[in-house]
Amino acid sequence: MGKVRIGIICPSEIAFRRFLPSLKQEKSFEYMGVAIASKDEWDGDVEDSVIQKEREKAEKFVDAYGGGIYEGYQALITSDDVDVIYLPLPPALHYQWAKMALKQGKHVFVEKPSTTSYEHSKELIELAKQKHLVFHENYMFQYHSQITAIRDELKRGIIGKVHSYHARFGFPMRAANDFRYNKALGGGALLDAGGYVIKLATKMLGPSIQMVSSVMKDYETFGVDMYGAYMFKNDKNEVFVGEYGMDCEYQCCISVWGSEGILTSDRVFTAPDQLKPILRVTHNNETKEILLPEDSHFRKSIRMFQNAIDNDRLRVRIYDEILLQAKLVDDARRMSGRE
Repeated sequence: MGKVRIGIICPSEIAFRRFLPSLKQEKSFEYMGVAIASKDEWDGDVEDSVIQKEREKAEKFVDAYGGGIYEGYQALITSDDVDVIYLPLPPALHYQWAKMALKQGKHVFVEKPSTTSYEHSKELIELAKQKHLVFHENYMFQYHSQITAIRDELKRGIIGKVHSYHARFGFPMRAANDFRYNKALGGGALLDAGGYVIKLATKMLGPSIQMVSSVMKDYETFGVDMYGAYMFKNDKNEVFVGEYGMDCEYQCCISVWGSEGILTSDRVFTAPDQLKPILRVTHNNETKEILLPEDSHFRKSIRMFQNAIDNDRLRVRIYDEILLQAKLVDDARRMSGRE
């Protein structure tokens, strides 16, 4: 098989800062270019100056990474020069453009969340199945070797019998025009930081995970949820308590409480490529540190996607994981009275 040709919808920050530097190191891919929305692809009227700013961003992509500029998202999706669409748009736009890409026979690498509802995610997965295409949701942290190390240490009994997991992911307020505070674009803490915590819960508790309770809090200023918490359990009666927020002191941690100690990590969701994560194990008021190796979870997510192109079983596993994630997000809304 030759190189997999990939194009990007929208010259977004994450595409420029994280995706393309990682993609550049993977020799099995060829970057073809980035698409800017045509005037009729914007939701409502848009000034020419806005489109010009998008073009200027796209030109920076060309200067830094090569490739071309596609005039319109549809032009990229229908191009015979592209096999894969990378989709880093705001969450509410994922369904529309992913569906079009899948119908055109393109594999889709989508930033989290896959869509804003279980039903939309299920529909896209059914379409991907019919066409034997990859539909991959980029919760990249799950591929970091730190997650494997935590699970391995727990399996070998480093803190005895595991009783509970506690995780937090949240950050201070961003600029008021950030899409995370825009309900129409799929904003809200649950679909942003909250999705990471749910994904970690599935990795720790396994396929028997069930949501027990959920609470969500919003501010009238924005009309989206700004903070939330939930509890899960599995068939071993292990408990996972998660919190998330978009107006809080930065947190990015996991703590596992066992019969013979506590295991913690402070960068479980966002470890940079050059960081050597540290696991801390506390027992009888004494703490020892386990230094882990550097890793690139973004590169490993890209590799997972590439492997799934020719691996039917892996594609099905990815489908199932996306559906579980989407179901738990819907469960959080339902239990919080926000259906």
